[in-house]
Amino acid sequence: MRNLAPVTDAICKTTDSAGAPRAHESAAKHVSGKAFYVDDIIEPRGTLYAAVGYADIARGHIRTLDLSGVRSSEGVVGVLELDDIPGITDVGPVFPGDPLLSADEIRYAGQPVFAVAAQTELQARQAVKRAVIDCESRAPLLDVEKALNEKQFVRPSHSMRRGDARKAITEAPLRLEAQQHVGGQEHFYLEGQVSLAVPAEDGGMLIYSSTQHPSEVQKLVAEVLGIPVNRVTVDMRRMGGGFGGKETQAAPWACLAALLARKTGRAVKLRLPRCDDMPMTGKRHPFFNRYEIGFDLQGRLLGAEITVTGNCGHSPDLSDAIVDRAMFHSDNAYFIPDVAIDGHRCMTNTVSHTAFRGFGGPQGMMIIERAMDDIARAVGRDPLDIRKLNLYGTKGRDLTPYHQQVEHNLLPELIDQLERSSRYRERRAEITAWNAKNRVLKRGLALTPVKFGISFTLQHLNQAGALIHIYTDGSIQLNHGGTEMGQGLHTKVLQIVAETLAVSPDQIEITATRTDKVPNTSPTAASSGTDLNGQAARNAALTLKQRISECVAEQKQVAVEAIRFTSGQVFWSDNESMSFAEAAQLAYLNRVSLSATGYYRTPKIWYDRESAKGRPFFYFANGAAVSEVVIDTLTGEYRVLAVDILHDVGRSLNPAVDRGQIEGGFIQGMGWLTTEELKWNAEGVLISNSPANYKIPAVSDTPAHFRVDLFKRDNEEETVYNSKAVGEPPFMLAISVWSALRDAIASLADYRVSPALDTPATPERVLGAVTETRKQAAEKGAI
Repeated sequence: MRNLAPVTDAICKTTDSAGAPRAHESAAKHVSGKAFYVDDIIEPRGTLYAAVGYADIARGHIRTLDLSGVRSSEGVVGVLELDDIPGITDVGPVFPGDPLLSADEIRYAGQPVFAVAAQTELQARQAVKRAVIDCESRAPLLDVEKALNEKQFVRPSHSMRRGDARKAITEAPLRLEAQQHVGGQEHFYLEGQVSLAVPAEDGGMLIYSSTQHPSEVQKLVAEVLGIPVNRVTVDMRRMGGGFGGKETQAAPWACLAALLARKTGRAVKLRLPRCDDMPMTGKRHPFFNRYEIGFDLQGRLLGAEITVTGNCGHSPDLSDAIVDRAMFHSDNAYFIPDVAIDGHRCMTNTVSHTAFRGFGGPQGMMIIERAMDDIARAVGRDPLDIRKLNLYGTKGRDLTPYHQQVEHNLLPELIDQLERSSRYRERRAEITAWNAKNRVLKRGLALTPVKFGISFTLQHLNQAGALIHIYTDGSIQLNHGGTEMGQGLHTKVLQIVAETLAVSPDQIEITATRTDKVPNTSPTAASSGTDLNGQAARNAALTLKQRISECVAEQKQVAVEAIRFTSGQVFWSDNESMSFAEAAQLAYLNRVSLSATGYYRTPKIWYDRESAKGRPFFYFANGAAVSEVVIDTLTGEYRVLAVDILHDVGRSLNPAVDRGQIEGGFIQGMGWLTTEELKWNAEGVLISNSPANYKIPAVSDTPAHFRVDLFKRDNEEETVYNSKAVGEPPFMLAISVWSALRDAIASLADYRVSPALDTPATPERVLGAVTETRKQAAEKGAI
């Protein structure tokens, strides 16, 4: 990227700029309750409140729909059915398949059928219960293996090939095959799905929405209303969590609110209560994975055939790209000389599953991490040694299954550093000795790595814009296309602009993400928020810096190269300067524009899906974690005792925010793999539908020893200040907990059995694995 400014754009002298552990820009507002979310916005006079009526069967069709009781219910002002929609009725984000309302076919329990607007929220919720929906029910398809066998797909399958995997496996000295089920996950954002639609002039609409993708909400609202996109404005200041659940699935509720607002002529707020949010919105995709591998006597992989199958629910949503991402990461950190990877996208009669932190990558990594442990047990070596043996390495062992070269590979050095700092070898010996003396409690230890590709795999999404205004008092207003969901994106972008202009971050105000300020934005997802929007904001700041520099140089009659921005001052000689505010005023008086847009698109990336070859990722983020657990072999209960993490974030833009993301990502990943269990009954109704029956990690589940260190190495690629993405990669570090549980169970067979352990690894599943391992050990004479 060309540096427009004539002065050095190095790390500046101001405090709290890029590289400093500045507090989150809304931290004080979060803890004091002063932060405004959509539900906190002061409502226009006459605002109505909406609720959604939905089907309680998973498969069938509506025979009759009687809403007379709804219409006559107290406080009801408007009722919306499918025939009332003036524009499109399918809001599928990429491919069709997501009807906003259904008047006939029902494909999952929780499918919206109608919506109602009433004077109060309670009245709206009471009204929907008076609907009479007479359905003819059919047996739902809920089993992903059955769906795979019957070829019930929402999108075509995809394959990646390099070399001759079948031949390599057949000729290998040792072979293994296995399968695993990887459970899904509820997003459990603290703020549920919510939108406020306010009618505007000329048939327009102002939408306040808790969404990761304001531009998509803008487009879909316009399309369901049948109006041009420029008549819809979407405003999003902050979310109370998103994790991917508000990338596509915030849009339907905004569309329903807008349609009701159009119909009634009044503002309408639609906020899903948790009891509706959970059955009506998508989850992390459950996956069914299989492998067949060939390896040598030392445990080095020679060939692999891997199949990843996503349980997509009833429609495509983002499943095509999510299963692609699972395929991209089914190698994780390991070189496979000859490899074949197949990805399937199965249809089942559940809510359509959607984006979730990692976007399929975690589910793909699980199968190869299982293989590493299985190989170790087969050849009698420590699993860490097998992982290190198979890491991507020098030329000839640096090409992924999709033919991207793994450049700047930090993992061998990073793993060695963590191995030493965590005392892995000493602890391994201590745990082995401890297990030999304890019959009931068994400990396990695992070190697992992460290699995660950074970029949207859909190429056109890798772009961003920003808008900066400098006012004559030196204050700055910043707007960019990314959305803040608690992850600290606004804080980092603010620090980047402060760094570029060498001013205090306190001079900068970040405003709500709005589609009338920065158009055609990409979703805040794929860990790319800072990479894209930070660079766009920096480019806007560099443009303004250039203009001010040229103005000052002209007025002071010096070369533009002499201008320096340092610590809130603009210097034109070693001892002559003016404040940044004075420089802004000078530029204004000389008719220099103090408003600029910035734009950025990720370089180097491409992918040819037909040949399954390319460079889909700009770079890889890396990390590794060591987890130690203890299990009770009589009950299956367990605890995570200690976690040591070393994670690669490049040159950290904010170490405090980065550490928070690593810690939070790990704990969320640990919940996915251990306690968070999605359950549907035989009729296809979600029964893990509240905090009472769906268990996310509590504070007490955090390990007593929880150490996080940042790997100190600048990104070799030209990212903003050589930083790296940090949102998604730490999530997969939690695979070490699952691997450590398997390690503890394997100790029951003197590590000669590699136990199967589907996820989430609940105590019931752990106990089942303990029983099966003991059985296999007895058969092998290992006990």
